Amino acid sequence: MSNLATYTQIGLEPNADSICQQFAAAHGWENQYRLIIQLGKQLPVLPDEWQQEEFRLKGCESQAWLKGEKGEDGCWHFACDSDARIVRGLIVIVLAALNHRPAAAIHSFNMEGYFSELRLEKHLSPSRGNGLRAIVLAIRGQAV
Repeated sequence: MSNLATYTQIGLEPNADSICQQFAAAHGWENQYRLIIQLGKQLPVLPDEWQQEEFRLKGCESQAWLKGEKGEDGCWHFACDSDARIVRGLIVIVLAALNHRPAAAIHSFNMEGYFSELRLEKHLSPSRGNGLRAIVLAIRGQAV
């Protein structure tokens, strides 16, 4: 595995299925919000050399960075971070679905269906929703 692939295990555990199970068990928006914050605590902090302008995500109001690379196994490995606690949790949710996957799987994954199952969209402000989509677009833009 590449250096980046070993940096984070997000996408191996938790995965999209376990995220959906956790959200189903977290009744009410307050519990789901708390879960998002707890998920963000699992996200490793990016090293300073990856928190540079070249890795900065565009379209996210918070500061956020994404570094991706294709491994020898043909899978894409991503490390991402933000200065906002809620965005860190949303990053974990996205990476659980898309990290450590081949490009075809990244592009074919039904993100809108996933977000709908988690009931995320109705609880996010428009700017947070746009930031969430910017993370997904940036990952898909790199995975070619």
